Amino acid sequence: MTDIRERAAVERELRSLIAEAARLDEAVVAELPADTDLFGPEIGLTSLAGVTLLGTVDKRYGVDVAALDLSLDSLQSIATLTDFVATHLQSH
Repeated sequence: MTDIRERAAVERELRSLIAEAARLDEAVVAELPADTDLFGPEIGLTSLAGVTLLGTVDKRYGVDVAALDLSLDSLQSIATLTDFVATHLQSH
């Protein structure tokens, strides 16, 4: 896994990208627990917003989540997406 500071930076950036995709205030998403469900009531990502988020993650980090995680388990929560991206950043 990446350095703790690097992972924290990835999580902060992903929270910002999630807020943008879900059209939520960044401050609200910043305060949510890491295990918050991306498609649950607190964030409420739609399938279209999820696709937008995946495209943004690919552009920003070069991690094609949809191609690398066919079941898309990494989109379960803020933490699972952060772990997935951070792990793939380390391997590159």
